[in-house]
Amino acid sequence: MTHQKPAGLPDRIRHFIDGEFVDSVGGETFDVLDPVTNENYIQAAAGQQADVDRAVAAAKRAFQEGPWPKLLPRERSRVLHKIADIVESRDAQLAELESFDSGLPITQAKGQARRAAENFRFFADLIVAQHDDTFKVPGRQINYVNRKPIGVAGLITPWNTPFMLESWKLGPALATGNTVVLKPAEFTPLSASLWAEIFREAGVPDGVFNLVNGLGEEAGDALVKHPDVPLISFTGESSTGSLIFGNAAPFLKGLSMELGGKSPAVVFADADLEAALDATVFGVFSLNGERCTAGSRILVQRDIYDEFVERYAERAKNVVVGLPSDPATEVGALVHPEHYDKVMSYVEIGKGEARLVAGGGRPEGFPTGNYVAPTVFADVSPDARIFQEEIFGPVVAITPFDTDEEALELANNTKYGLAAYIWTSNLKRAHNFSQSVDAGMVWLNSNNVRDLRTPFGGVKASGLGHEGGYRSIDFYTDQQAVHITLNEAHSPKFGVVAP
Repeated sequence: MTHQKPAGLPDRIRHFIDGEFVDSVGGETFDVLDPVTNENYIQAAAGQQADVDRAVAAAKRAFQEGPWPKLLPRERSRVLHKIADIVESRDAQLAELESFDSGLPITQAKGQARRAAENFRFFADLIVAQHDDTFKVPGRQINYVNRKPIGVAGLITPWNTPFMLESWKLGPALATGNTVVLKPAEFTPLSASLWAEIFREAGVPDGVFNLVNGLGEEAGDALVKHPDVPLISFTGESSTGSLIFGNAAPFLKGLSMELGGKSPAVVFADADLEAALDATVFGVFSLNGERCTAGSRILVQRDIYDEFVERYAERAKNVVVGLPSDPATEVGALVHPEHYDKVMSYVEIGKGEARLVAGGGRPEGFPTGNYVAPTVFADVSPDARIFQEEIFGPVVAITPFDTDEEALELANNTKYGLAAYIWTSNLKRAHNFSQSVDAGMVWLNSNNVRDLRTPFGGVKASGLGHEGGYRSIDFYTDQQAVHITLNEAHSPKFGVVAP
């Protein structure tokens, strides 16, 4: 199979503001690279302050004057279902463009396109089923909660599985009646540009969805600091999240931030070893290892440690590395040369910190492009950098433990707390460990299978707030308490002069 550009690529990637594709006000652009060749294959408009101002003004006008916030939930639900229908009808094209732009294997990109459609269906159904509390004091008072959309939501999304992760934010933001300005990651702007035509075809009014491409320190920064954007939802690195937190603070913006992770997968001696191997190999090497919830620290009880390491290393050596467009590929090319250099620097660090048992460099047959062989380090000390720091690539650290207490200490021994995976046949241990581990999400005897009804988010340096299910509805709406007196209002009579 040869590497080819997909059919239907646009001439250039532009912003989408108030229903129109537009260039940057000042004409600024940036190069977008093909991860397999690192050659520039398209130019994208580079948003600046003026472009963000235009987009926010359009979104604010659509919120204040347009029909979208005032539609009945059922009416918005129909539009969201139509969006899902269109996404599903174009899943092959979406996957092809996503795979080419990001380096993700095509089979995994197809799954992400289907997930994007499902996200819209979920929130389309949720807003129709949504109900709020009513509190009654019989004969005296009724109190009820009224939800209202907040305004312009600023959505800043990452470059790993970009189209699907954009849908996580776009679905609930639009379902609840807000208008949006999306700033996709500069490494992967291609698939985001498809939302404009999808929304237009589905009947989303002009100005409700706006897209500004560009660098984080330019377009993203302008969006975070814009006084007319009361909400920011961000997914990305913890260091960037800290900057956004500081820049949003003077405006008292609502923030939802899903940040980095260094998630433990804890394998006890009584685990189903075959199932644990399947899940932990998939959990690190799927999506090229570029996933925030990757179980990139595997903690293995000493009784089975040697066997586990040997079998894990053998599996890693057999992972199929190839062109993203090849259906047989299990690990493709990393997204960008900057990220490739970062991952490879950690591989070199690891060689000085631990025992290399698989990978450790470029895979054979790929002298160019952002290819990293699936890499496994064993006997990793908890103070090693490859144990503590997020690598975000196909690199895993395996560490032994003896007791449950030691396993918990190791699991919690990082600044992160996004996910945890626990493998054991002891039900009591499974529940006690899951309640003690520092993680916003825990999977017991399971790989990362997401239920959209559950909260998604982390603790410590892994995030602020949660989205998913009703938590997304909470974030994108103001909850107004309305109190109604049913009888005489018994107010103290201040200022009344006695006769």
